[in-house]
Amino acid sequence: MKPTGIVRDTIYLKHEMGPYHPESPERLEVIYGMIDGMRPQLNLAEIPVREAAVEEIETNHDPRYVSAIAATAGCSNTFLDPDTSACEYSWDAAARAVGGLFNLIDAVTEGRVRNGFALVRPPGHHAERRRAMGFCLFNNIALAARYAMNRHGMTRIAIVDWDIHHGNGTQNSFYEDPRVLFVSTHQFPHYPGSGGIREVGFGPGEGYTINVPMAAGAGDAEYLTVFHTLVAPVLRAFRPELILVSAGFDAHYKDPLGGMCITDEGYEQMAQILVHLAAELCMGRLILTLEGGYDLGALRASVQRVLSCLSSYDPDSQPVPFEPPWPQLNSTFTARLKDILTIQRKYWPTLPQF
Repeated sequence: MKPTGIVRDTIYLKHEMGPYHPESPERLEVIYGMIDGMRPQLNLAEIPVREAAVEEIETNHDPRYVSAIAATAGCSNTFLDPDTSACEYSWDAAARAVGGLFNLIDAVTEGRVRNGFALVRPPGHHAERRRAMGFCLFNNIALAARYAMNRHGMTRIAIVDWDIHHGNGTQNSFYEDPRVLFVSTHQFPHYPGSGGIREVGFGPGEGYTINVPMAAGAGDAEYLTVFHTLVAPVLRAFRPELILVSAGFDAHYKDPLGGMCITDEGYEQMAQILVHLAAELCMGRLILTLEGGYDLGALRASVQRVLSCLSSYDPDSQPVPFEPPWPQLNSTFTARLKDILTIQRKYWPTLPQF
């Protein structure tokens, strides 16, 4: 099989938001160390990194905001919101995170690699058009979708966000755009407070935003139920040309900032489902970009599982991870999922009964 493309670079380690900030360079250090130690077992190809042009970043962000972030270059500490700041290297890291993801899209779209994972920081899915927030400067995943549409002429892109926090910036980027299907699984109530079940898009984009807010304590069974009963049927109906994933690992049961209970294996199984769907729907075009995940051991182990899946899992010969019905599902979760399916069936009539 072709290798899995990865984006990594030392510039991403230079972005700092303070010595005790959970979104730290150590997050990537443990991932990069794991990759170096497993080279013989992982079929990977490193994708060169470039700096995204200002004009490219402005496809999703206000020019005045982009200029404000660029102006932080060389400055030791610039506060952008209560949780987010920039250091002297943050502009370089953020612009190269975007550019590295663009290069990965080129490599996957042109068939040079099988799929890909952008192991970059700062993360992106909270970044709004004119505002940094939630540790995010530029919205990497939204910019990737814009790039795929503008550079490669795609008209149907699916974004799956499995970070524990709702991807408010990504949702708002495409809330009125039917070319981008946005599906988010997230803890609710939780930061940033958005992502209710009736947030479904607006105007021509109505029906192309799907939010699955879940109470704290949800784990593998709940997430995989959502993937089988909602994510997979909707993606099959939408038939994307590319599947993008905001891959946060802060829904792990060990994560200090969350309250969910996904295991390493759970993340691997979600990735397996998406590999199957990408093979079935869009020539295997599946690209992940790193979002949250703040327990270093859990992050390392979960990314290792996902990378192993991306680089070696064969959807033609290996089965889809175990399917519903699930035993012992929480009744509150079951009721909420039924409500979501009822709302979404207006737009996706093939969704199953549950």
